Amino acid sequence: MSINEERLQKVIAQSGLTSRRKAEQLIVDGRVMVNQETVTTLGTKVSSKDEVAVDGVPLDKEQLVYYVLYKPREYISSVSDDKDRDTVIDLMDHVPERIFPVGRLDYHTSGILLLTNDGDFANVLMHPKYELEKVYIVKVKGTARKEKLQQLYQGVTDDGELLKAVNVKVKSVDRKAQTSIIEVTLHEGKNRHIRRMMEQIGHPVMKIKREKYGHINLHGLRPGQSRELTRQEIHQLKSLSNKNVKE
Repeated sequence: MSINEERLQKVIAQSGLTSRRKAEQLIVDGRVMVNQETVTTLGTKVSSKDEVAVDGVPLDKEQLVYYVLYKPREYISSVSDDKDRDTVIDLMDHVPERIFPVGRLDYHTSGILLLTNDGDFANVLMHPKYELEKVYIVKVKGTARKEKLQQLYQGVTDDGELLKAVNVKVKSVDRKAQTSIIEVTLHEGKNRHIRRMMEQIGHPVMKIKREKYGHINLHGLRPGQSRELTRQEIHQLKSLSNKNVKE
């Protein structure tokens, strides 16, 4: 299932028309149409682009919404979790629309996370070819040296996967505690990208915080707080994506 697809009965139920169980019966009874074609198969998946109608009446489509959340540590970047852990959606219960996170921050990572119900917008932001910069502040074990960090520009290999950074800067070094604070900029974010990358050069990660996503920052937000993106911010993200891919 793609990120912007949902089961048909769930879409009908979340429109407020009826319960999911009754929505399933509507589908089986042949009373539901998708793009003007009758659908009777339970589990059919639809996207925000599809037109769904019940008894000939189109469902109201949700207004597209865009949020930035200061994700705390120990929250799952998902709409649900099979281990019953807290998810970022639990922090967004004031939002009536069916939103989902744009990409992921791992369980122990904090910082900027965008959420929306606009699947096309999310897919653009997540695709590596659009080269949106994400800036992270990383606390690692050991005294970081520029020469060693240079390896990250060419990339290091972990489990057959090349992991690289766009930019790396040493912010501070605590020689007594034997720790360093490093700013890392990525264009893409593979699974546990920074943790695996830093492990490969001998600097295990202690803490990660994503401070910037494109031009979006955490100004004015505390962990667990969120706000809507402004029209200008949405436009800038879309424009930056388009600019980068053309170049």
